[in-house]
Amino acid sequence: MDLEIAGDSALVTASSSGLGKASARALAAEGANVVLNGRDEDRLEEAVADVRADAAAEATVVGHAADLTDPDDVDALVRRPIEEFGGLDHLVTSAGGPPAESFLETTDEEWYEAFDLLVMSVVRAVRAAAPHLRADGGGTIVTIASISVKEAVDDLVLSNSVRMGVVGLEKTLSKELAPEVRANAVLPGTHETPRVEALVEEGIEDGEYDSYDEGLEDWAREIPVEHLGDPMDLGRTVAFLSSPQSSYLSGVALPIDGGESASNL
Repeated sequence: MDLEIAGDSALVTASSSGLGKASARALAAEGANVVLNGRDEDRLEEAVADVRADAAAEATVVGHAADLTDPDDVDALVRRPIEEFGGLDHLVTSAGGPPAESFLETTDEEWYEAFDLLVMSVVRAVRAAAPHLRADGGGTIVTIASISVKEAVDDLVLSNSVRMGVVGLEKTLSKELAPEVRANAVLPGTHETPRVEALVEEGIEDGEYDSYDEGLEDWAREIPVEHLGDPMDLGRTVAFLSSPQSSYLSGVALPIDGGESASNL
């Protein structure tokens, strides 16, 4: 399927690894010009090289280092695709998750930090991007959240609670920015990201698993499709939601979890 986004301009925040990087890769593979983002310049440079290697011939891929909790950094980040490509058609927001803790372990400071990282980073990016997304026929916003907004995950109280605000924002944007801009969210379950890979390796070191494959099988035990998600499964979904092929989808929060969650909606 031709997603008809070749030549479009996209910004993907927190895309130097994991699901953000997979989303950038999928967009560039379809011919979109993409700005990747991360805080670590060395890791960002490596991610840009990886995405370029898989990009369509007509796609341009660049990186822009920025801290998503710094308002000035976010403003400069949003300006980058406009300066580089002449506009902005697609905004994909992502951010690393807060630490795993139970409620009684958390501090006020951690709650504020989680809100700043997960919610305010999206608020600032959309605020800066909205005028550009609305121009020249409109654009799209896709927010990468978590399946934890559908079904709370043990010891992830910060993610369970704060990410609900991201999905509420996404739903509101789908109405307030319509009809020029469509806004959707994806809710990933367990994918084979560098974070999961590291946790499996820790399990091997601790004697919990004999091999990496055994660790993956254990992580996938409760997933009906019996395997973890490939980050590109989510990345291709993000590219689809950014394309005219999904023109009647807006205000959706789409679980991508292999059927793991028990929620009916």
